[in-house]
Amino acid sequence: MRIFKAAAVALLLQTGISSVVQAQALNGNPLSDVRVRQAIAYAIDRNLITESVFAGFAVPADGLLPNGPFKSPNLDKYAYDPEKAKALLAEAGWDSSRALNMVYYYDDQITADLMAVLQAQLAEVGITLTYNLIVGDVAKTLNSIPEDPKGKSVVTWDMAYGARAAMVMQEYFNDYATGKASADGFPGSPELDALIADSNTATDPEVAKATLMKIDEYINANVLTLPLYYQQLQSVESNRLDRHGEPYGNDQFNYDWNVHNWTVTPDADGKAILYTNGAPLDYFEQPWVNLGLWAGNKFIWAHMLGSKPFLDGITGGDLAESYEMSDDGLTLTFTMRDGTKWHDGEPITVDDVTKSLIFSLKTPNLHGVIASVFNSIEGAAEYVAGTAETVSGITSDGNKVTIKFTKPNANTLIAFTQWGPFPMKYFEGVDPTLVQQAEFWQKPIGSGPFKVEEAKFGDFSSFVPFDDYYEGKPKIDQIIAWASSDGDVNMVKNASAHRIDFAVTKVVSDIEAIKALDFMRMTPLDIPYTRMVWFNQYDK
Repeated sequence: MRIFKAAAVALLLQTGISSVVQAQALNGNPLSDVRVRQAIAYAIDRNLITESVFAGFAVPADGLLPNGPFKSPNLDKYAYDPEKAKALLAEAGWDSSRALNMVYYYDDQITADLMAVLQAQLAEVGITLTYNLIVGDVAKTLNSIPEDPKGKSVVTWDMAYGARAAMVMQEYFNDYATGKASADGFPGSPELDALIADSNTATDPEVAKATLMKIDEYINANVLTLPLYYQQLQSVESNRLDRHGEPYGNDQFNYDWNVHNWTVTPDADGKAILYTNGAPLDYFEQPWVNLGLWAGNKFIWAHMLGSKPFLDGITGGDLAESYEMSDDGLTLTFTMRDGTKWHDGEPITVDDVTKSLIFSLKTPNLHGVIASVFNSIEGAAEYVAGTAETVSGITSDGNKVTIKFTKPNANTLIAFTQWGPFPMKYFEGVDPTLVQQAEFWQKPIGSGPFKVEEAKFGDFSSFVPFDDYYEGKPKIDQIIAWASSDGDVNMVKNASAHRIDFAVTKVVSDIEAIKALDFMRMTPLDIPYTRMVWFNQYDK
């Protein structure tokens, strides 16, 4: 089996892109000509953009996938070359009297500065660019496509500036499938459709990785989208914090960060308090939605499996001591760990797991990657439709939970690194479609290394060690998390006042201000977050 897998991976990596889009306009839209898109790529100086507009706190992009384990070595970097851009435009018969319109949805000064730079750089090669902020329904403006892939465009924009963030790499590419309504503006191709399908069903991680690289190479060669830069996540830490060698990773999601091993310098009273942010403004959000984003999600919940820091593999069991996946990817069996407990001291049971799985199928806003896995459980569709009282593909026997699927999914195991059960006795009689309205979320009972001590919504929440955490009692005495939304407006103020020991941010102004504090340190993290330009290639 290993020889076969190795051969399959080698074949994928050695196989070149077999079809670059024909070097001519495919319809009445000049952006359907790969030479025009390549010219735009050569006309834009991404190094200048990251250094001047983003003060060096971004990384120039070549492919859609970020730097890291999924990056293909075979990408054309389209290094800044305005003369080559002019030659390609001349070859394509570019009409210099035609203006291209770019739309965007970020209402901030950095985006305005970026638009001005792009306009100036394209003007140097003979392309007039206009740009405007989207007003109204952003999703409709960006994602509307004609019913017929060969039909006329139903939007007026030519190019759009936006971002793509992902938990798993397939999320970068699934929108390129033929007929998928998205901002990618690409009518689709059979070759790319086949690669996308393969990437979603490959259960061997190395085969999936090789397929993802081939997709990125295809998009890169044809400039279906123009990646501009990778927005790094910055880990913000005070000099009071010692991680003791525990790994850094993508803190927007869950991974084996082993926070129970962290320590902080005790205060004058001898108490080791860690200050952070991300506490709830109104209530604790149920953790199947935004996964690792909030303090409550990060500190108080355990999951079925553990993930590598950047979600590129499984480290082993968490609440499940072990797991076994069938060769065809259709049967997953968990052996639950003995002795795990909820924060109220009650044991975490197999029934909690099976009932939580069934409950989650009708829960709104389930994270997309988790939903794509769970929706393919045998009997899930019938249960959700109301034609079955339970889910036939979810069973238990002793300390084992078995899940049967109707089709393989490359992200089944990763989904279970982000998902964990609820203590279901607190959800008896709760309508899963109204789960967030349950009283439980005022002070949730979790399964992770810390438990909720106090919640003053809109101000702060505090967490204390869970003595019975299966990996051992945490070494930090208390966590105080300041209430904040995504993009904490008070981060610099709190950091300056020695009230932040750990946080993450992508905000350039925050990064610059905190970097100036000699008692703070910052660690850049390459995460799946790419800012890009989409091309509308539909006929006009």
